[in-house]
Amino acid sequence: MPLPPRWIRRSLLAPGVVLLAVVVVTTVPVWALLGLALSPFVPGRLRPLRLLWIGCVYLVWDAAALLALFVLWVASGFGWRRRAPAFQRAHYLLAGWFLRVLFWQARWTLRLSIDVVGTDPDTALPGRPELVLCRHAGPGDSFILIHALVNWFKREPRIVLKDSLQWDPAIDVLLNRLPNRFLAPGPDGRGSVTEQIGHLATGLDDDDAFVIFPEGGNFTPGRRLRAIARLRARGLERMALRAERMRHVLAPQPGGLLAALEAAPDAGVIFVAHTGLDRMLTVADVWRELPMDKRIVMRFWSVPPEEVPAGRQERIDWLFDWWTRIDTWIAANRDGAA
Repeated sequence: MPLPPRWIRRSLLAPGVVLLAVVVVTTVPVWALLGLALSPFVPGRLRPLRLLWIGCVYLVWDAAALLALFVLWVASGFGWRRRAPAFQRAHYLLAGWFLRVLFWQARWTLRLSIDVVGTDPDTALPGRPELVLCRHAGPGDSFILIHALVNWFKREPRIVLKDSLQWDPAIDVLLNRLPNRFLAPGPDGRGSVTEQIGHLATGLDDDDAFVIFPEGGNFTPGRRLRAIARLRARGLERMALRAERMRHVLAPQPGGLLAALEAAPDAGVIFVAHTGLDRMLTVADVWRELPMDKRIVMRFWSVPPEEVPAGRQERIDWLFDWWTRIDTWIAANRDGAA
């Protein structure tokens, strides 16, 4: 379904979410009784009740974020000063607070724990801009990464996202007020994808983190095979063979990284892998796993600017080398392995 214009999203979708949240909050006892009544007939501990609770919490979370963003919009002179540094910082602080609330609920309801390993001091402390390249697999990995960057490492992310994420009103409003870029498939009148990425990566500050997902989408076995086929169709047999040897990740698309490196030559590069939600590829997978009782492990590798290759082909090979390393790490750490 095509994304509606911004004025429709602002005038219909956003108010609709707030009204729906009010209805849900006022009828919570009814939903709770319904979830309890269904639970004995469904395997798993209180699975319907947990699912209803997660849905209610996310809806209220979205509505509360929209109301807070409306207050900031009024305080900025009805949007006149929303690009001012003080209001940009206020939006990052608001995002950090709402992400903390969301993950507090995830730990309590889903029994999720998140561990970060392999962080270097320059990752945790501001000092230079960073290009952050993350694998894409499992529900919520984008939220987890941004939560870590904003709340643990005190970074201000600039994110490359899919255009369809603007269906979520809070994400739509918040991230369009900050230096992020939603990319739609095909031409959208704003230049090529690499041009847009290069523009977004220009002028990074010491506490900025430019976030990109080189795979272009969540990992599934079908997407992995299609990515390999695309490489072969372009005559890139050597890259296709390398992609076939990677079993847990998609072949990375180097265009975004190349554009970002050109635009931010002084930035370091951080590669991020995670495991714990890998096998949940569909809504049915998520339903089956409730409550999840998962330990999500995120692994960070930091590369200083002077160790980034200079040539185009060298950078492409370097990216595939790192994706091979990430694939190996995932194989060793899935489901609590070594």
